[in-house]
Parts: sequence; C-alpha cells; structure tokens
Amino acid sequence: MRNRKLGRTADHRKAMLRNMATSVIQHGQIETTEMKAKEVSAVVDSLVTLAKRGDLHARRQAAAYVRNIEVDDNGTTALQKLFNEIGPAYADRNGGYTRVIKTRIRRGDAAPMAIVEFVK
Repeated sequence: MRNRKLGRTADHRKAMLRNMATSVIQHGQIETTEMKAKEVSAVVDSLVTLAKRGDLHARRQAAAYVRNIEVDDNGTTALQKLFNEIGPAYADRNGGYTRVIKTRIRRGDAAPMAIVEFVK
C-alpha cells in the first residue's frame, strides 16, 4: 500500500506520525482526521509487533521511532508502556491491534474525523 502524503513534506509527515503514535500508546486513543487515523493505525500496529518480539533489537528500533518526552502518572514513558503492558497484552493476537472508528464531521472545515484506539 502506498503511503498517503497528507499535504505535508516528508519530514513534517514523519514527525506528525511519530507524535501521534506516541499519543496513542500513552493515552490509548486519539481523535484525528480519517486519513491520518488510517496512517497512524498502521504505524502503531508495526510498533506493537516490535513490542511482541521483545528483544533488545526490537526495543532499539521502537526507541528510534517513539518519542519519550512525556511521562505518565506512574512514571513510565511511552516506550516502557509499549513493551511492558501493550506488547504482552497482544501476545496471542496476530495483527489488527488498533481500530479506526469514524465519528463526525469537523465543523470548521468539514473534515471527516475518526478515533484510533487499541482493540480490547
């Protein structure tokens, strides 16, 4: 599948997807436009696959992508949450770790909105 450009330069698009993927990992769900939601869903699914492997090389690959700026109330970063909680939770599942739910039309520019969340 070809990646969507989302009206941004490559650097801006990569930074945006990194930030959004980190937010999904930290908060469990985010609301964004439908096209961005589909792109970030694929990114988060690949990160969860890395977390399921759990070895040092996979952790380094994920650490190169996930932002660890923000710390939770428990004192854990997004990378720690990905490898300690999310990865083991989906150990029995073969793909499809996130879902995209279409929600509403944004009032300002009539953009279709969607929620990206982890499958329970």
